[in-house]
Amino acid sequence: MSDSGAPLPAELASTPLLEGLLALLQVQGVMLSVKDGESGRYLWANEAWCRLLGTEPARLVGATDLELLPLGDATAVRSGDQRVLGSGGVAVGEQRLERQGQRQDLRTLRCLLPASKGGSAESVGAGRAPSTRVLSLWWDDSTSRRQAAQLQQALGQIERQHAAAEQLRRQHAEGLDRPSELFRREHFEEHLRREVALSLREQREFALVLLAVDRSDGLRERHGEAGLKRVAETVGQLMRSNTRAMDVLAPLGDDRFAILLSGVGLATAHNRMEQLRRACTGHLVVLGGQAFHFEMSVGVASFPHTAETLEELSQAAIRALQDARRRGGNRVALATIRFAGVPAQA
Repeated sequence: MSDSGAPLPAELASTPLLEGLLALLQVQGVMLSVKDGESGRYLWANEAWCRLLGTEPARLVGATDLELLPLGDATAVRSGDQRVLGSGGVAVGEQRLERQGQRQDLRTLRCLLPASKGGSAESVGAGRAPSTRVLSLWWDDSTSRRQAAQLQQALGQIERQHAAAEQLRRQHAEGLDRPSELFRREHFEEHLRREVALSLREQREFALVLLAVDRSDGLRERHGEAGLKRVAETVGQLMRSNTRAMDVLAPLGDDRFAILLSGVGLATAHNRMEQLRRACTGHLVVLGGQAFHFEMSVGVASFPHTAETLEELSQAAIRALQDARRRGGNRVALATIRFAGVPAQA
């Protein structure tokens, strides 16, 4: 194993099983070292450990951690060695070392190797009993820790998103009128204010739509309040079936409605509302043995293309609805797009 770090001491190399195990660990990128337990001097280390310490095998053998590592790291490593020497067993732990300005999180496993009969030259020459060797295995845990931290961060983000979605669901449920499943007006206006703030913050567009039943007075005269109520219920059903779950729908009166289309521009809003208008025109209302049709006028304004404030947006949608009704109803009208330096219509 001379090509994988310092040469193994003779008493270690004489064990084929141990040498094979060290070779296997070397392939797996595990850093290995053997020290004299009494002096703390390195007897052997593989190439990976030498590379981490930034030293050559010839310089490492005989050196201590104090000669190779910053004082704080060297003290911590020696303390780990002494713990396993004191316990006489196997010690598993963690160690953080700073190398080349970067902190590395390492997992460690230390165990004792029995002293050789001959002992080290240092102990034999001094007339002392041979000391125990400390075998240390080190492997880089930075990647797994980083992945665990990223996973934890992602889970935290999912939890926060879930909590926000749950809060929005509760707010949504609290703001709904149960019979119609449409938002009450005050909750619709709150959603509208939030959408304006979101649009300004994230530079995204949305559309405000106002709808009115055409010739509602005539419908009331022919079919009574029950007939107009049935039309309103039908409009609510058709609005829900022709919009997304994220869109906000609300009645503004017996014959008027509003829709907030989140993240939608003027052209897309026009196409969707034209689809809704056609669905209303083609729907047959049945009441008391009578069947009749109804029509809708629709005004569409978008933020920020047709308005720069919530008040301007509301006025733009009102003007678009009035334009649709003035032109005979049963149509979708768009608010005028603003251009720089050109004031909005009065």
